[in-house]
Formats: sequence, C-alpha cells, structure tokens
Amino acid sequence: MRQISRLRFDALAAYTRSPLVATLSHELGWFEWPDSRLIAALLVDTDDEYSAVILAPDLNERFRWIAMTHFHSVPEQVLPELAALAEGLAKDLDEVRQQGDEQAVAMDLFAPVRPAERLHPDFLQLSTHAGYGPARALIEPMMRWHEDGDGNFVEQFQTTGFDTRMWELYLFAVITEAGLVLDRTHVVPDFVGRGPNGDVCIEATSINPSRDRKGQLLDGPPRDTPESQQSYVQDYLPIRYAGPLTAKLSKRYWEQPHVDGKPLIFAIQDFQEPLSMTWTRSALPTYLYGMAHEPHRRSDGSLEIRAVPVASHTWGSKEVQSGFFSLPGAENVSAVLFNSSGTISKFNRMGVAAGFGPLNVTLIRRGVAADPDPNASEPTSFVHIVGEGYPESWIEGTDVYHNPHATHPLDPEMLPGAAHHRLMDDGQVETTAPRWQPLSSVTSIVVLPDRSADLP
Repeated sequence: MRQISRLRFDALAAYTRSPLVATLSHELGWFEWPDSRLIAALLVDTDDEYSAVILAPDLNERFRWIAMTHFHSVPEQVLPELAALAEGLAKDLDEVRQQGDEQAVAMDLFAPVRPAERLHPDFLQLSTHAGYGPARALIEPMMRWHEDGDGNFVEQFQTTGFDTRMWELYLFAVITEAGLVLDRTHVVPDFVGRGPNGDVCIEATSINPSRDRKGQLLDGPPRDTPESQQSYVQDYLPIRYAGPLTAKLSKRYWEQPHVDGKPLIFAIQDFQEPLSMTWTRSALPTYLYGMAHEPHRRSDGSLEIRAVPVASHTWGSKEVQSGFFSLPGAENVSAVLFNSSGTISKFNRMGVAAGFGPLNVTLIRRGVAADPDPNASEPTSFVHIVGEGYPESWIEGTDVYHNPHATHPLDPEMLPGAAHHRLMDDGQVETTAPRWQPLSSVTSIVVLPDRSADLP
C-alpha cells in the first residue's frame, strides 16, 4: 500500500463520507493499493483510539466501506493490521465488494449517446484530448455518485448543455467538499445539502450565448474604447445577469415544503462568450446590490471606495431595475454564488493535483488574485505550474454575495473557503475572504512526448 493525499482519496470516495462520522472521528492519513481497487483512511476518534477503514468499488463502481481494523492505542499498531487485512480482502475482492443494494448501471459520461456531428466541441475535447486526461480521470468516479434527476444529464452534457452541466457538476463537487450530504428526494431545486449545521438549497443557472431567430450565435457588443467598455460593464452585463436570475426568482422555489425555512442560493455562471466569466465578475455585485463602487485616491495616496447608488441599467431599448436583492420576492433568496473558475479547467487542475492522468501533461495557470493590501486598487497577477499536490480546493475562487434582506440568512460556515460579501448600511461591501483568492485565470495545457516507457 502507498500513502496518498486527501485530495486523491476525496476524488475517489468523498461522496460516501458521512458528516456524522466526521464529528466522531478525524482522518489522519489515506492509502491506496495498486489499480486503485482498495483505498483506506486512518482515523482517530473522540476517545483517542486509532483504527482504519477500507473501501472498495461496489458493483456500480462506487467506493464504499467493506471492512475496518480493530481499535488501537497508537497508530503504529494500525498500519500492519491494515496491510494484512487488505491483502486478505484482495483475494476475494469480487465477492466482498458487493453491497447487495446496487441497482442502476453507473452513469458513463463519456460513452457518446449521439452521432459525432451532434456532440459539443468542448465535450469532444474533454473526452478525447490527451491534455484533459486528468479531468476525465477525476470526473469518472464523481459521476458514479451523481444522480440524474432530470433524466437527460448525459445527453445534454455531450451536446447542447455542456457548459451548464459542467457548472452543475462543479457545484456537486463544492457541496461534497463542504461536508454536506445531498438529499435527492426532490428534483428541484438542483441541490439540497444536509449537514450538522443545517441545510442549504442551491439552484444553478447561467448566462448563455445570444442567438438570432435562426439559432445563429450573435457577437457581443464592441468594447474597443474606454467608453464602450464602461457601458458594457455598467449596463450590458447587469442586464445579462438579470435575465437568468429573475427567471429563477419567478419559480418561487421557497414555496416548496422541502425548501421552506432553509437558506436558498442561486448559483450563476457566465457562458455568453468563450472565457467571458474571466472578465464579467465585477458587474454582478453592481446588479445584485444596486450599488457601484468607484475607487479614488486621497491626497495622501490612500484608497477610498465611493458607493454610488444605481437605479437601473439600460442597453438599447432594454432597461432593467438594478438591485436584484431588493426585488419583490428576492428576500427569499439568501445569497448568489459565482466562481469564474468553475469550469473544465478547474477539473483538469484538480485532476493533476490528485495525481490522475498521464505524466506527460503539464498545466500552466495564469491569472489575477485579490491583493490583500487595503490600498491596492488593482489585483495582483500570478503564474503557477500545476503539478501533483497543487494546493487548490473546489471552493477556491468562489464569491458568495449575501442578501441584506434575506428572510433566511446563509451561515458562511456552510461554505468555508469562499469569499463572503455583505452590503453594509453605508453602501460599502464588507468582504471576508481567504488570504489567497484568485479572481480569474486561464489554464494552458502542454502535452509533451510520452517517455514513460523509457523510465527505469
């Protein structure tokens, strides 16, 4: 057996972890056997006793508990027993891995369900390109636990709904990382997460490309001058955010009995243009709070942020009221979540970090991150070479904008690691964020000649 990172263990088995068990024990280390058919976690419980649990894929290829060691007073006594126990289980693995409750066939995201000409080009890249091997290896075990409530997840993922389904898959990973258990009793909203600190409901939505009446993609507005760029951010983008958010508001999810009394989050992503989510983030809080925030330098060089109320946004003949959180019914929405990094590139980076995929794939991540200097008016740039052990989490880069009028406020502890934003009485936005908070990034893939056969 070999020791592995928690990230790799979680990629295979986080979806079976019970939050209740996490309150009774703490995981100290993680292990894997050849071919990833057995994995284990070393635990210490509240009585300071040490043990280990072994998991194997069931008939649906979901990693689940099959055995555990005895309890010991020191961890050194656990490891030899764990190795011997795993060796015995491996001899009859086909029998002992059966749980007896397997039913449906495990979901296969990458087996084409439509002719090649109908498949989304990004799906084709993901499913066939060597550079996306880490993402594929990460997504496969995840999808064995994802339940298709709508019945068309795979078909849409492969064709017209690739982006939005990727966004839902990302949210599934965030919820799992937060230690919440998904309640699949109901189809809407998209996710109901249950945890020791309460429940939270999340509905996913997105800004999609604009099309003409014939279905042809329309180009976005010009942004070749400072004036057009300012108008784009202050008016065009808020209107684009308003469409899907107000459409979700009209669904009145809070009237569902299983949602009533629980925090409700709308999670939105921007897919209107390639890489659009990397530059449209700043427009979202303006629309949500009905407040623009303009930086100014005082005479002593210190930074001042001036809050300017915004009544509406106008683009051509279209006008929408600003301040989504002030709309009738919006008090039932606890927060709006956004992450510019919630794309296939994050899955690829997380896959590499967990040790999945071919060794000849190198990822280079470039972007900008929040500058912790209170007098900084611009973000700081970064360049990272992504390798195994790269310190990234699913929640990293997430912005949660809290509704100041929420009937059921969201506890920030339900989404630890995100940047949480709140509108204060003076119109300023108070932000609580990790010291490292990437705002946007682009990841390049470098596939080198495969020389693994030449290694000693």
